[in-house]
Amino acid sequence: MKKAIKFMDTSFRDGFQSCFGARVLTKDFLPALEASVEAGIQNFEAGGGARFQSLFFYCNESAFDMMDSFRKVAGPDANLQTLARGINVVALSQQPRDIIDLHAKMFKKHGMSTIRNFDALNDINNLRYSGERISHHGLRHEIVIAIMDLPPGCEGAHTSEFYLDRLKQILDSDIPFDSICFKDASGTANPKKVHETMKGARKMVPEGTILWFHSHDTAGVGISQYLAAVEGGADGIDLCKSPVSGGTCQPDILSMWHALKGSDYTLDIDIEKTLKAMDAFEEAMKDYYVPPEAKMVSPLIPLSPMPGGALTANTMMMRDTGTLNLYPQVIKEMSEAIRRGGFGTAVTPVSQFYFQQAYANVTLGKWKKITNGYGNMVLGYFGKTPVEPDEEIVKLASEQLGKPVFKDDPLDALEDGIPKAKAILTENNLPISDENIFIIASCESKGLDFLLGNGKANIRKISKEPAPAPASAPVEAPRTGPRNYSISVDGKNYQVSVAEGTGAIAAAPAVSAPPPAPAPEPAPAAVSGTTIKAPTPGNVLKIVVKVGEVVGADRPLLVMEAMKMESEIKSPKLGKVLAIHVKTGDSVQTGTPLVTID
Repeated sequence: MKKAIKFMDTSFRDGFQSCFGARVLTKDFLPALEASVEAGIQNFEAGGGARFQSLFFYCNESAFDMMDSFRKVAGPDANLQTLARGINVVALSQQPRDIIDLHAKMFKKHGMSTIRNFDALNDINNLRYSGERISHHGLRHEIVIAIMDLPPGCEGAHTSEFYLDRLKQILDSDIPFDSICFKDASGTANPKKVHETMKGARKMVPEGTILWFHSHDTAGVGISQYLAAVEGGADGIDLCKSPVSGGTCQPDILSMWHALKGSDYTLDIDIEKTLKAMDAFEEAMKDYYVPPEAKMVSPLIPLSPMPGGALTANTMMMRDTGTLNLYPQVIKEMSEAIRRGGFGTAVTPVSQFYFQQAYANVTLGKWKKITNGYGNMVLGYFGKTPVEPDEEIVKLASEQLGKPVFKDDPLDALEDGIPKAKAILTENNLPISDENIFIIASCESKGLDFLLGNGKANIRKISKEPAPAPASAPVEAPRTGPRNYSISVDGKNYQVSVAEGTGAIAAAPAVSAPPPAPAPEPAPAAVSGTTIKAPTPGNVLKIVVKVGEVVGADRPLLVMEAMKMESEIKSPKLGKVLAIHVKTGDSVQTGTPLVTID
């Protein structure tokens, strides 16, 4: 008698995040969800993680409305699971206790069944309060141990012994849970370690405890990891459907079914119905642009390691700021950010901290700027890292952020969030509801923009405009070497190169031919003074001064955003604002003039 392995269909959450930067409209995927339910699938990852903020940031939709629609189509009996980040819940920053409680309350209200709850630092104390509130509000709590392989030369954590020690801490604690998941967001844990961890865990947990394993195929070992996990005692695994399966996302349902042939295990699926569900999903996603890097297997990922779910989100943002050409350098710098940052697992929000710091190291110079998230992490404001961070980096972080090292419970340092959110809603004449409070608390200024009706959709779909036909089409002789193509996505052009033989794909924004020179315009009156320029590419999020205003040294002039990282641009001296050269929403490059002061 073969053991039927449970599986979670992650196509509609992690699939969206890993392949589309989480930017998918609800109306587009609901028909595919209906087909999946008809195929007999009953476990779905339905939201949370980056699919909460992204709906407000990029889709101009409410994540709560999406969850309501998901439940309506999935039916009352489906297990709908969302992803939470311990004390961060669905934000990138720590949330106070009242917002952590509101998170569980709202997700239960809007139809969710299970919350998979992890802490990137594997600090079990960070899972205690959130786990209590999840259970209190009637949701199933799947507690997580976050795993990966360390870059070469690193040791002191992320071994099977380390993970089993964390499991022992969970079992010895009073944290309520319904199942346990080992989550490898980067797909880098080697299969032998996975097998040893699952086998050890099965021996430690009480009989009947559900063990789950999650990974990505970014490094090309996803199926091997899953086989190792199943043979080690896992009850369930995460899988998804084409066109988002493989690459940066989870292995495919059909691929895993095939891999289990001839073994003592099977997936309990109806192949014909599953194929129909896959066809419906591919049809629903046919207009969405899949970045080439989303479908690639990268053997270099274990050297970073970059999570599959963060990879395309970051490359999408690099496309938006015209810095995709820097991606290889940033990935290389991630290795050092991990090595010196205390070995937090490369999963959100810590993976984003690593990436932001690596991006700053590339664009501003190594360690010239300690980013807020990375700095707060090494200083202890997110909890205890698996090993002590590098002393030099801790010193730099303390100096640049103006904060001491923190050793206490991060939740004790946070003010209640509900009163602050209510004040913002009242100030902007917006209704005070639990949903609106949580949107403000977790999405901050972009959440406010959405509620005020100022949100904008930024969805990458394949352009339907046909390419102009050439006047004549000469017959081309066979050729060798790389093949180059031009594609257009949302009116933006990209140059794609496919290497001969290997099929390796590289993509970068296309350099357009310069347009005809316009008729000369009268030159603006020269403005003398000191011009502050953009230190990095990014977007102008907010301008906080006016022309004619006198500002002091270190006074913020505007706020820029890049890679989900906000940074203030400050005045270098006392002076009067003579000119503001940008407006809110502008994309700027390094060296773009921002503000001139006298």
